[in-house]
Amino acid sequence: MTSTGITNWPAPARLTVGIVSAGRVGTTIGQALERADHVVGAVSAESVQSRDRARRRLPEFEILRPIEVAARCELLILAVPDDRLVTVIADLAASGAVRPGTIVAHTAGALGVRVLDPLTELGALPLALHPAMTFIGSEEDTDRLRTCCFGITAADDIGLAIGQSLVLEMGAEPVHIRESDRTLYHAAVAHGANHLVALVSDAAAALRTVLDGQDVSAERVLGPILVAALDNTLRSGPKALTGPVMRGDTAAVARHLSALSATDEGIAQGYRAMARRAASYTDPPADMIELLEGS
Repeated sequence: MTSTGITNWPAPARLTVGIVSAGRVGTTIGQALERADHVVGAVSAESVQSRDRARRRLPEFEILRPIEVAARCELLILAVPDDRLVTVIADLAASGAVRPGTIVAHTAGALGVRVLDPLTELGALPLALHPAMTFIGSEEDTDRLRTCCFGITAADDIGLAIGQSLVLEMGAEPVHIRESDRTLYHAAVAHGANHLVALVSDAAAALRTVLDGQDVSAERVLGPILVAALDNTLRSGPKALTGPVMRGDTAAVARHLSALSATDEGIAQGYRAMARRAASYTDPPADMIELLEGS
């Protein structure tokens, strides 16, 4: 091992990994890196839940303060919430704990490598590695990681090659995201994932009213049609659109809005907004535009 902690550039050698902090994302990435023969030597974990999670998924490590974690590793993963990242970086830079040559990677989707400038100025190699996936906090996350993409931003070609190699070692697919595109990238994946949760939750809530007393769940009814719709959309894009909006059936959409309003006005408003957006992919009749643009 060289003084910088890296050999065989641009591919990373077996690295000692430190993780700040041991949340769902941090422990998943740590476990994936261990499966690739890197070694997680230390983590920071403030809550009891985080410590328990780390013990289950990263059995050979020490729980230390972030500064101590940084001082002991060659690859430092900053998996803190986005709104804490700047403060954590500033504290690490002020401490001098990050040694020159340390690879420092954060997992914030909307931020690139410029946020790491205080550590880059100390000789660290900066990376932004964002897994485009949602996490539930179990080993299932590590298995799912092998099917996802990572949005990678680096300061130069060497950093990009190292980031790509780390992602490939975890079994995922690297995707290069320019520094200037990080916010749009993150908005796109958040819009798809987070708003899908809200959409499906609304649909399930409305359907439960219909199924009250029956021995079948809303999720059971919705599951097949949602899976098929998602699969068709990923294959065909807007051409996968079906239903009354696609057919231009204004009367059916009006009945939907009336029924939903009687159940939950918030769900009805969400339906109206999504139907208006769906109609933009079609050639809607004038009366449908008028209906969907109404208050």
